[in-house]
This record gives sequence, structure tokens and C-alpha cells, in this order.
Amino acid sequence: MGDENTEQAPSLDQLEQEVEITTYQASGPGGQHRNRTYSAVRMTHRPTGIAVTASDSRSQLRNRKIALKRLHDRLVDHFKVEAPRVPTRRNAGTRQRERTERDRLSAQKRLRQRPDPDQD
Repeated sequence: MGDENTEQAPSLDQLEQEVEITTYQASGPGGQHRNRTYSAVRMTHRPTGIAVTASDSRSQLRNRKIALKRLHDRLVDHFKVEAPRVPTRRNAGTRQRERTERDRLSAQKRLRQRPDPDQD
């Protein structure tokens, strides 16, 4: 299969070289400390354009680690190659059962029709 995607998700070390890191003020609960510090992190993977954010912690260092892990997980999903679907056939026994069921229903429906007066 010649058109397979041969790219792999980069390792964490490679990923650190390929990302653009932006810090910003996190919002939400946490009080003055959170409102005054730039602890939230946004990481953008330059080659693919995939971006993730982390503002879970009040620590920027912890948020960087969280964002890097999230970005790695996203890239693994992005580069995952789905196996092609292989169509299957019904076996002979199943085909025979389906055929007899169709014939039975057909005969049952024929009995529901009004009798044709010209046949007598």
C-alpha cells in the first residue's frame, strides 16, 4: 500500500524543539495570585498547527508539562493510521437462510391479496 502515512508523532524531546510557547494570564478561581501571574501556557506545534492550552495549575512550569503531554497525545492521534476495512462475505448457510426467509414472506404476502375473479 503505497499511500500510507509514514510520519510518526515526534518524541517529547523533539516536540520541545518544534513548539511555540505562549504564556498568558489564566482566568477563573484562584484569587490574586492567579490573576497577577502569567501561568497559563499555550503550545502550538509549528509543522501541523495543532495548539493546546493548560491553565490547570498556578505554576507555569507544571502547566508547561501538562500542555506538552496534551500536545503529544494529540499528535499521536493525528499521525495514527487507520487499518483499511476488509469487506466480508456471508457464508453459504446464511445466504440460504435469508433466501428461504424472503420466500416465506413473499408467499405470506401473496396470500393477503384479493382473489382475481378472472382466474376461476
